[in-house]
Amino acid sequence: MTRQTKTPRGGNAVEVRGLVKHFGDVKAVDGVDLDVREGTVLGVLGPNGAGKTTLVRCLSTLLVPDAGSAVVAGYDVVRQPRALRRTIGLTGQYASVDEKLSGYENLYMIGRLLDLSRTDARRRADEVLERFSLTDAAKRPAAKYSGGMRRRLDLAASMIGRPTVLYLDEPTTGLDPRTRNEVWDEVRRMVREGATVLLTTQYMEEAEQLANELTVIDRGRVIAEGLVDELKAKVGGRTLQIRPADPTALHAVAAALAGAGLDGIGGATPDPAECVVNVPIISDEQLTAVIGLLGSHDIALAGISTHLPSLDEVFLALTGQKSSEAPADDDARENDQQYAEVSA
Repeated sequence: MTRQTKTPRGGNAVEVRGLVKHFGDVKAVDGVDLDVREGTVLGVLGPNGAGKTTLVRCLSTLLVPDAGSAVVAGYDVVRQPRALRRTIGLTGQYASVDEKLSGYENLYMIGRLLDLSRTDARRRADEVLERFSLTDAAKRPAAKYSGGMRRRLDLAASMIGRPTVLYLDEPTTGLDPRTRNEVWDEVRRMVREGATVLLTTQYMEEAEQLANELTVIDRGRVIAEGLVDELKAKVGGRTLQIRPADPTALHAVAAALAGAGLDGIGGATPDPAECVVNVPIISDEQLTAVIGLLGSHDIALAGISTHLPSLDEVFLALTGQKSSEAPADDDARENDQQYAEVSA
């Protein structure tokens, strides 16, 4: 069944302006602005407690924001919640399937709640069971599923209605690498078919694999946003790695660069262990100048490459915490039973 939805303004599937949500005296979301372009994946990064889950709950109508506005798939999240729920899918941090029902029955039930015909609900349930490698366990009660299988079933449930906008709140937490790759493949497939995804994650590899753009949130506020390489360049700049053909020429390369006094280029550092000289650079013009200088000194090169800081390093620089060492999140401890309400 094809759903008719309004067209978001300006080609954005999600538009958020000045969103605020309080819990007592705490501002869990503090004036967030956010745009997610249609048919893309926006990765939202941040330590636990940063406000990511609260933001997702506001955008999926589970919480009512205290201020600001949000339009998703053309619908206002406060004024048109019922219409919006029919166009979105949501997978929370914990699986929220009915354990008394089989995997197939869970998916068929959600399909019927989304007004799919009996035939379409059966067909769609079989399709997503196969995509998530759950066909063999389709008739088994969900209570007998392993943790990873329940997670896959929960993800399948969020995709059963082919949502226009899909929220994935740390969707692969606790999954083994093979299952994680299956989830990534399914997300890519949905995006190719036109879906828009807002992904919260603390797995930097996941963000790099899936996200077109990133937004970093800390203490309820957006502290950085842009393409992955833009954030890397903004935080740490580029390092030019020069490998001379003669490994004994490392110090000669460093000395030539130090004596040239090229504008904006920091100190060249020999790394004998890797047989390279590391040169911090900012612009393409500086890269060209370095290569030209070495050519004028008749220094033969075996290789040259540029290196950006890892996304983990970016995360640490922006938030002051490693992605795997964030404090506990009160939101994450709450019962995610309410996530199931979106499907209904």
